[in-house]
Amino acid sequence: MTDSGDRDLGLRPATDLLALLRDRTISSRELLTHFLDRNEQLHGDINAIVTLDVSGAFEAAAVADERRAADEAHGALDGLPMTVKDALAVEGVRATGGAIELADNIADVDSEAVSRVRDAGAVVFGKTNLPRWSGDAQATNEIFGTTNNPWDLTRGPGGSSGGASAALAAGLTPLEIGTDIGGSVRLPAHFAGVCGHKPSFGIISQLGYVDHVSYGSGEADVNVVGPMARTVDDLALLFDVLIGPTNDMAEAWSLELPKPRGVASDLRVAAWLDDPACPVSSAVAVVLEAAADAVERDGVSVNRSARPAHPFDDVRSVGLPLISAATSPARTDAEFAEQAAIARDPGDAEATMIMRSTASAMLHRDWTLLTERRTANRKSWKDFFRDFDVLLAPVAMVPAFKHQTGGTLYTRTLDVDGTSRNYSDLIVWTSQFGYVYLPSTVVPVGATREGLPIGIQVVGPFLGDRTTLEFARYLERLLGGYQVPPMAVLS
Repeated sequence: MTDSGDRDLGLRPATDLLALLRDRTISSRELLTHFLDRNEQLHGDINAIVTLDVSGAFEAAAVADERRAADEAHGALDGLPMTVKDALAVEGVRATGGAIELADNIADVDSEAVSRVRDAGAVVFGKTNLPRWSGDAQATNEIFGTTNNPWDLTRGPGGSSGGASAALAAGLTPLEIGTDIGGSVRLPAHFAGVCGHKPSFGIISQLGYVDHVSYGSGEADVNVVGPMARTVDDLALLFDVLIGPTNDMAEAWSLELPKPRGVASDLRVAAWLDDPACPVSSAVAVVLEAAADAVERDGVSVNRSARPAHPFDDVRSVGLPLISAATSPARTDAEFAEQAAIARDPGDAEATMIMRSTASAMLHRDWTLLTERRTANRKSWKDFFRDFDVLLAPVAMVPAFKHQTGGTLYTRTLDVDGTSRNYSDLIVWTSQFGYVYLPSTVVPVGATREGLPIGIQVVGPFLGDRTTLEFARYLERLLGGYQVPPMAVLS
């Protein structure tokens, strides 16, 4: 057996850990013990894994070890410990969605995503932190407090899957399942220097998603469940476990995604690395431009001027309202009444609050007309991806920023190169591709002078998930991918 006291074993890729399990070099129980020990040492600094199911996890690990001993291992993740975002129900474990109303809620059934990893043999041992109802670019709430970024404890690891990204970056878990409606997988991957994949809409079940008090039985527009990991190979491994129709459709439907459009070096690449409608900071721009330059030096042509036919700012007039409408069930009755009043009489309310209120209170007729505009933009992207295979784009305008606990998504500001910008601009580059259902893989491509990680979005055509993963894997090889935060090295 491998010494499970190897203090940095948890920083190895999930694929390596599964190989150790297959070879019986380490047992599932030993590996689980290792991750629990790492969490005990780092939790006080990071606060990423906020609920543990130690007894249930050891029972599952023991069963996995018995299967290995009998040469009866099953599933792609058999015996691998992992965590999931606390926006996904895990049977018998607290499921809060980051909301004080569900502080004592115990889920009575697994979400379908969790059920799939369990069916693949995974040992789910904990839940990771998030903001209330997954509604912020930070991971903080009244129940569990604030999660810190392993690269700089004064900064956040992003949100809403921020506990997930921090746990991965620090080696507290090898795999994570996040959710993403406005960037909640992609932003944390960028801020914490890990990998995340926002799938094409509709190919992974959302059922069991904790996004409002009466959660779990429906699927929100725009939202997706997606894998997070330290390497792209690990992303692809978990992605293949998660994809497929909802359980109630499985008797009639199956899913077979297209293969990658080609090897990465043969793909037709476009880059949209900045835009006057949402300029990125100089710190982000330098890293993204350097990444595109490296791709070109490696012999891959990059078209930096190609754009879809519709304007960038459609994300503000179509995409963000659709996202606000999709998240409106999370509003309390009082909050909804306040937003309906603003929609009727905006007065001097801030522009983004007017947008959010109008979207939350819109008539179904208005929503249907808005989706017609989305359909037109989806066709625009389909036309774009006839000429290109992947598009490189920023994840956010800034690297990880200092904690902000006051205000809301619509009242805070950020300093970007000396200019005060709306905090809500954080989700513009991610929402740009999310509301039209496109897949996007985020991979680290460098760091700022301060040592903060920077990720890039690899966007592809609808259902072209394997193509974005293919090119992200290439960028990882070319530019180094995930790097270990100094504080995560315990040996």
